[in-house]
Amino acid sequence: MPRIWKPSVTVAAIIEKDGKFLVIEEQTSDGIRINQPAGHLDPHESLEQAVIRETMEETAHDFTPTALVGMYMSRYTSNRTGEEVTYLRFTFCGVPGEKYDRPLDDGILRTMWLTRDELAACAERHRSPTVLQCVDEYLAGRRAPLELLQTHASVFLSAPDSSHG
Repeated sequence: MPRIWKPSVTVAAIIEKDGKFLVIEEQTSDGIRINQPAGHLDPHESLEQAVIRETMEETAHDFTPTALVGMYMSRYTSNRTGEEVTYLRFTFCGVPGEKYDRPLDDGILRTMWLTRDELAACAERHRSPTVLQCVDEYLAGRRAPLELLQTHASVFLSAPDSSHG
């Protein structure tokens, strides 16, 4: 039976404060890159829960999503391995909360607050072609209500215990 193609679902947070955006600098297989706080959707969580968790893990900030800026699909080919991955990215905007004194995720080198122009000036270091696109669409006022995203209760249920055949 042929393998079924599936995109990798990710979430990202656009966090603006005083005209600057919270971004991370991270070590990747392609070198040091700049990205919004972002990561993969984990089992048993909603998209909103995922972006809150990823923001905390990568920036040590609370984050409250208020709207969906956009959904983006892009394909990435690793320079190192040649492997292709298609990403389906849900980008949220929202408000930052408290910053905690806690370690950041492995691979995260630091957080930075950059203006849109500062972010554009380092586009060759962006983790994804959607990094600046999301900021520009946020600045243009693109917002969709979170009510568009529905998570069925079945997502939150644990998988049946398969050890009892």
